[in-house]
Amino acid sequence: MAYKDEQLNEEKVFKDPVHRYVHVRDRVIWDLIATPEFQRLRRIKQLGTTNITFHGAEHSRFNHSLGVYEIVRRIINNFQGRPHWNNEDRLLCMCAALLHDLGHGPFSHSFEKVFKLDHEFYTQAIIMGDTVVNKVLERVSPGFAQEVADVIAKTHSNKLVISLISSQIDADRMDYLQRDAYFTGVSYGHFDMERILRVMRPIEDQVVIKSSGMHAVEDYIMSRYQMYWQVYFHPVTRSAEVILTKILHRAKHLYESDYNFKLQPTHFLSFFLGKVSLKEYLKLDESIVHYYFQLWQEEEDKILRDLCERFMNRRLFKYVEFNPNKQISDLLRLMELFREAGIDPEYYLVVDSSSDLPYDFYRPGEEEERLPIHLLMPNGSLKELSRQSDIVESISGKKRTDHKLYFPKDFLYTIKDEKIIEEIERILYGKEMQS
Repeated sequence: MAYKDEQLNEEKVFKDPVHRYVHVRDRVIWDLIATPEFQRLRRIKQLGTTNITFHGAEHSRFNHSLGVYEIVRRIINNFQGRPHWNNEDRLLCMCAALLHDLGHGPFSHSFEKVFKLDHEFYTQAIIMGDTVVNKVLERVSPGFAQEVADVIAKTHSNKLVISLISSQIDADRMDYLQRDAYFTGVSYGHFDMERILRVMRPIEDQVVIKSSGMHAVEDYIMSRYQMYWQVYFHPVTRSAEVILTKILHRAKHLYESDYNFKLQPTHFLSFFLGKVSLKEYLKLDESIVHYYFQLWQEEEDKILRDLCERFMNRRLFKYVEFNPNKQISDLLRLMELFREAGIDPEYYLVVDSSSDLPYDFYRPGEEEERLPIHLLMPNGSLKELSRQSDIVESISGKKRTDHKLYFPKDFLYTIKDEKIIEEIERILYGKEMQS
């Protein structure tokens, strides 16, 4: 029997709090899960610093990746025998679902911004590089690894397969909304996934939803909207991200300034230099980052020491609402006042912005083209979701943005000049900037 068709002697299951069980019967999937590159995802949290706000959010990219695979496996089972579904694509879909987050680094997006990295690039590099994952995929057939990488990169010729992994209603989003809601303990992210899976239909280049399932999709869209503003963009989580980002910036600055670290940042050197090999990238996980932050609390540099103490002991920055378009003069004056008080505004006065577009219709030619969700009507025609749903229409194409100004409030009490304190507080807590 060919490796791609090989089945385990008996089905393996992973007990899962969201899907109850994750089922594995294919030898290829079982072998991919066992690779060092996939096991590394156990050491990368799904939600970065969110556990500082929601203490239950300790789940990993490993959990999530298994969940996305399980949803895709169920969708494929429902597609069996339907027009436009080619069962030859089954293994390709499941491998892409399992491996779609393989390239995430520690603290994911915060880490990427500091070092100008892209987890999707590293996902493809792991799949195509000198890795155990690549060896497993190439056993399926020569070029199969490239196919999986192309699906994740959204460049594969089969758009139907891509839409299962990456679209406005895909297995990735359906898993992380439910999983993140479960582990954060909130109720916003729950929706009727079983109903959505039942009404999904394959057509030539995408997945569509039977019109009778429209209300379940409305619920899903609103769940996503609520999760972003109640969990993913929570201001306390963002405060922890701001401090994390500033620690990495400070460590990089000190390295470039020939500062003599008590604990040399060996694991960060290639990142500081911007020359990160795949092997070096895979070596860095959140346990390593925490190790450095723990020991950097003893460093001579008082900024690095203070930021690490804050991060490790949850002494976060406070925040006020801030409009960067209207209050730039306030920000510039605050920076002057901070400098006068001996507080470095580069590290202790930070504007952070978050924005989300909960649902978008098709805008051809724009930078991030988003294929809309289509409803399959009883007469066989397709209707774009927001044309049929008043709820979705009300939020379609509307980007919501939130700005906060973060600062260490405890530092203000150390300023000896009363006039500086008064002016800082007037700007921070004046009529335009209520806490």
